[in-house]
Amino acid sequence: MDVFEVLDKRFSRYLIPIVFLEKLHGGMRWAEGPVYFGDQRCLIWSDLPNNRMLRWDEETGQVTIFRSPSNFSNGNTRDREGRLVTCEHRGRRVTRTELSGKITVLADNYQGKRLNSPNDVVVKSDGTVWFTDPTYGISADYEGGKAESEIGSCNVYRFDPKTGDLRIVVDDFSRPNGLAFSPDESILYIADSGFWPNPEAPHHIRAFDVAEGRLKKSRVLADVSPGIPDGFRIDVDGNIWTSAGDGVQCFTPGGDLIGKIHVPEKVANVCFGGPARDRLFICGFTSLYSIHLNTRGVQAP
Repeated sequence: MDVFEVLDKRFSRYLIPIVFLEKLHGGMRWAEGPVYFGDQRCLIWSDLPNNRMLRWDEETGQVTIFRSPSNFSNGNTRDREGRLVTCEHRGRRVTRTELSGKITVLADNYQGKRLNSPNDVVVKSDGTVWFTDPTYGISADYEGGKAESEIGSCNVYRFDPKTGDLRIVVDDFSRPNGLAFSPDESILYIADSGFWPNPEAPHHIRAFDVAEGRLKKSRVLADVSPGIPDGFRIDVDGNIWTSAGDGVQCFTPGGDLIGKIHVPEKVANVCFGGPARDRLFICGFTSLYSIHLNTRGVQAP
């Protein structure tokens, strides 16, 4: 099977005929949360059940342990100062790694009740931190530590580091998961992966208008099948490159599925990187892959 599957001619403009899917590393139990550091020419990601974070050097191809134990880290991103922001399942918190290496806790409770298990995170250009909080990390010891939810729901939060304000921006998800802003930050896309473990629950990506730190006008952008939408990223044209059961699927801002990148295993998350931001890094469940595309990811720190 070809790596690229063109479902709509609009997908062809993003393909480079001579590229191929590269396997960069293997041996993980569940790879997650890739984040690219352009100033260090490296990729950092989580190996969730192995309770560690790994670092891939772009110049040498060498993989080393970045942090172990990692509190069963999942999603990662960078803030506008270039600091690593991480969702921790076991810690049930969102942390920031300072440039000195010190770890600062950004959020670990809401109104005195512990968070479930923060899953994925993005930072808006104003510095606010937006993250999802499903119960995957407290549903079994394999992903963090089995426990009861103190909050009793799976929410999406906005945290303002300047004021310390933590607020719920969405509270009607089954299992909120990956999230990303449109290029102009006027829309926030959020995946609902409740289909896993409940086949009657959603497996779609919703879109929300963003206004004054709040979300409005919820609508379902696209259903993702096979599998579920987990992590995803946006390119400069506003297309959504999302994980799925058959690899990576590409949706237009209008919700049209225009193409796929076939990967030998289920995909959990992706991110853009490389000097030109045109390299898509793909976290399959057990392996890290990459492929070059004729587009660029939204500018990141």
